[in-house]
Amino acid sequence: MYYKGWYHFFYQYNPKGAVWGTIVWGHAVSRDLIHWLHLPLAMVADQWYDQNGVWTGSATILPDGQVIMLYTGSTNESVQVQNLAYPADPSDPLLVDWIKYPSNPVLFPPPGIDTKDFRDPTTAWLTSEGKWRISIGSKLNKTGIALVYDTSDFKTYERVEGLLRAVPGTGMWECVDFFPVSSEGENGLDASINGENVKHVVKVSLDDDRHDYYAVGTYDEKNAKFTPDDLKNDVGIGLRYDYGIFYASKTFYDQSKGSRVLWSWIGESDSEFADVAKGWASIQGIPRTVTLDKKTGSSLLQWPVAEVESLRLGSNEFENLKVKPGSVVPLEVGTAAQLDIVAEFEIDNKALEMTGQSNKAYECSTSGGAAERGSLGPFGLLVLADDDLSEYTPTYFYVVKGNDGQLKTSFCSDQLRSSLATDVGKKIFGSSVTVLEDEKLSVRILVDHSVVESFAQGGRTCVTSRVYPTKAIYGAARLFLFNNATEVTVTASVKVWQMNSAFIRPFNPQQSNSI
Repeated sequence: MYYKGWYHFFYQYNPKGAVWGTIVWGHAVSRDLIHWLHLPLAMVADQWYDQNGVWTGSATILPDGQVIMLYTGSTNESVQVQNLAYPADPSDPLLVDWIKYPSNPVLFPPPGIDTKDFRDPTTAWLTSEGKWRISIGSKLNKTGIALVYDTSDFKTYERVEGLLRAVPGTGMWECVDFFPVSSEGENGLDASINGENVKHVVKVSLDDDRHDYYAVGTYDEKNAKFTPDDLKNDVGIGLRYDYGIFYASKTFYDQSKGSRVLWSWIGESDSEFADVAKGWASIQGIPRTVTLDKKTGSSLLQWPVAEVESLRLGSNEFENLKVKPGSVVPLEVGTAAQLDIVAEFEIDNKALEMTGQSNKAYECSTSGGAAERGSLGPFGLLVLADDDLSEYTPTYFYVVKGNDGQLKTSFCSDQLRSSLATDVGKKIFGSSVTVLEDEKLSVRILVDHSVVESFAQGGRTCVTSRVYPTKAIYGAARLFLFNNATEVTVTASVKVWQMNSAFIRPFNPQQSNSI
């Protein structure tokens, strides 16, 4: 949320390591979403109604400036309930101290809902009748559902008949998010906006497969019902925010800049033993702006917030490099452990015309990764590579010319050769990406030691990877272009920035008004 010049972020924090311990709420604050101040714990599990964990919640800012926090607590009997909290001192710009409502819980699981399947309230939005409305994730057997409640004071609630959305076979819906997007403008919208030129998005985190799915559609306020534009891309079965390691995301509306910002939780893919040894596990991803893709009208675009560019240092630019089939080209950028990369690729039209057609479908996750050669791919960049290419993480495009003559493009990130370590997960992530007729193949990649966040075609398809190189680290990390296609030369233009640290600082009460 945005409050009096500061961005606040609350996150689940485990004080006893990666694998065990009671969950409490950590607390951080920033003016720009990049440089953070680590504040004291916001809320700990100290009441019967949250004794087994202070879980996911959402903030709502009321018109008079009040900040209301609803969060899920796991009781001393492991029942999931919803609780209310508010700032102890609303005039404090850092909102350091929080008070739990004395009459918590404010919501219990309704009849027919399992006591362990009722969690993660959304930010509230205002209805035309002047009531505040929230949604909470749950399931009925294997059908994922989003319950709806109305309230006037955030202390008493009325269950709204029906469901915001229900999709069979999707299992438990966690971290439900519901927000509007403009079908005309580029700015984000406050959660309460509805009407002409507005689409709505329902996003859920599926507990069964640990991925975040969304659907774009219309919202019927009277019946509290969301209907997707495309049933093939319904909630939980179609579009994903990210096709890599990315979960439990949440958006908020930035009142200052008029944008909708997406936060995500990026887990680990190394062993639990390694997590315990280092004393922590999981990170927050780079915040992203979210808008409707005006060119397709059917999906969202995600892009790193503009403030990321404030970390850019020196840059190198490479124009119109010809990358022949089967070749690897080093890009001399110096150390490559922390980079912001923007690249465009073109395939020669004559080569495309001469390439044979195929009815073979390409799936990133079941392919041979960057080592699997086809007529028109793979090609892209090798990040977090060492000089000898004993370790590298390819981020690449793979193009197939179908029997109908149309090109079908996939965008992938390959962890198979990312590390010589044997206790880390090594998968291939990715999905198809829509490339319109007038578009070049384009990608932006943020590299930060063990994290690779990639955004293809302006953020139409995104992939986040966690990798753990043993040799391609710090000053030994390198960057390469590669083309493993068999029939085409690829022309690449790349601009690369070295990136500075965000310098996250501990809390100092004497310097609490600046970051």
